[in-house]
Amino acid sequence: MAKALFGHVGVSDPRIVSEVRRLQNRVRDLEDEISRLQAQNDQLSMAVTDAASGATDREPALA
Repeated sequence: MAKALFGHVGVSDPRIVSEVRRLQNRVRDLEDEISRLQAQNDQLSMAVTDAASGATDREPALA
């Protein structure tokens, strides 16, 4: 949307161009962090699932 607004207004103020680039970089960094955290969350979820299934497979010591 920023590109559409920037193209529509047609302003070539260097401050605006710099701010748009900074924001694009920030969005890219946040998207990368989201991907990293999702992968980490998936790993933790699998570990919890494995631990839970391992706990239920055991027979109780005192039956």
